[in-house]
Amino acid sequence: MGRRHCVPCFAALLLLSGCATAPPDTTPGSASAPLPPQWHAPLPREQAHGGDLADLSRWWAQFDDPVLLRLVEAGQKVSATLAQAGARIADARAARTAAGAARRPALDATASAGRGLPSPGAPIDTTASIGLQASWELDLFGAHRAGARAAQARLESSRAGWHDARVSVAAEVASAYVGLRACEAQLAQAELDVRSRTETSRLTTLAANAGLQAPAAADLALASAAQGHAALTQQRAQCDIAVKSLVALVALDEAALRQELVAATALLPQPVALHIVAVPAVALAQRPDVAAAASEVLAASADADRAEAQRWPRISLSGSIAAVRQRSGGISTDGNVWSIGPVAVTLPLFDAGVRRADANAARTRYESARVTYAARLRLAVREVETALVTLHSATARGDDARTAVAGFERSYQATEARYRSGLASLFELEDARRSMVAARSARIEQQRESVMAWVDTYRAIGGGWRRTATTADEPPH
Repeated sequence: MGRRHCVPCFAALLLLSGCATAPPDTTPGSASAPLPPQWHAPLPREQAHGGDLADLSRWWAQFDDPVLLRLVEAGQKVSATLAQAGARIADARAARTAAGAARRPALDATASAGRGLPSPGAPIDTTASIGLQASWELDLFGAHRAGARAAQARLESSRAGWHDARVSVAAEVASAYVGLRACEAQLAQAELDVRSRTETSRLTTLAANAGLQAPAAADLALASAAQGHAALTQQRAQCDIAVKSLVALVALDEAALRQELVAATALLPQPVALHIVAVPAVALAQRPDVAAAASEVLAASADADRAEAQRWPRISLSGSIAAVRQRSGGISTDGNVWSIGPVAVTLPLFDAGVRRADANAARTRYESARVTYAARLRLAVREVETALVTLHSATARGDDARTAVAGFERSYQATEARYRSGLASLFELEDARRSMVAARSARIEQQRESVMAWVDTYRAIGGGWRRTATTADEPPH
């Protein structure tokens, strides 16, 4: 076909490219997920009058506890979830490279050699060549560009997923560590209680032997001491189990970990308060799971573009150049050979609706991604609001819990003094003891809930990850 006849063909193809459907809306925010203009849950009182969202990068490092920091870092190194997220980043990087390569010409080196008798009576023919061969598919309808956009969006999604896994592991380790410290605090209170019950039993037994107390009082005191020992044994077992759970999370030697934990036994880590006055849209921008869902919307949109482009003609071009040496009948010939073409145009005519079905399915996946993104936003708002309510509740109970402990301790001390003076019964003393022990236990539980409420709040607002942050902490390429 002459060059003059090719011009109308290419003009027709360009006209067809203008008929391709426009890409769907790729803005994640267009998903139907209206955000409230402000938080409805109560904000922490000390931050309720100003300030911005605090920098929560590595929020676990902001606790006043170096042991927790080391355990979180150890847990992240051995986390299977984090390793799988890192592998997904590697896969996404490979897919991005492949998608980018599809937009560019492919170049291959070729080498060949042959020796043979082309026909009876002809001299032996020896041929050798070395050269380059290139091929390129023109991306007139944007299929490859859409594929590259989808691959880049999925890489961003996998990166955000890795940060989400990292924050989740940190929260899991922090939860186990805080639970262990609270258990140790309960154990310390149980030990004090056992010593007190044992001393009461000893004094009551002496008094009963001297005829100053009824034998039943000695039996009651002994039973109370035994009950305290049983509770102490149970509490010690719970703390041992908590240590073993922590060992499983961080993969450290148990004996070495126990030795490291001794320095701050029964001390709960104290978090650094943060500013959370930022409106929901700003706060949720820090959440890696929201960012991952937004990237999936962009990837699904690009997939829809690519599926639509596959329904239109494809144009490819190839060429080669080679240096050839040929020897036949004692005569050698050296030279270069080259070719351009053919220019191949593939026009889909009939495929029983396969391409149309693929395009429809891709558009449906895009709509599904939009709905998923909207649901993720609503879930994020709920998690932050829930964390704020829990934080407010745990903090508000602090003063009452301290007041209750102080009051029941004074009541027990007064009752104990009256009991030793013979002015109060053992039943009164044990009742005062139970009230004091319950108040102390409730105070420790309130402290644990308060710390965990901060951890949940840190995690709910994303753990400090930002889309604009560097990827220095991500798995290596």
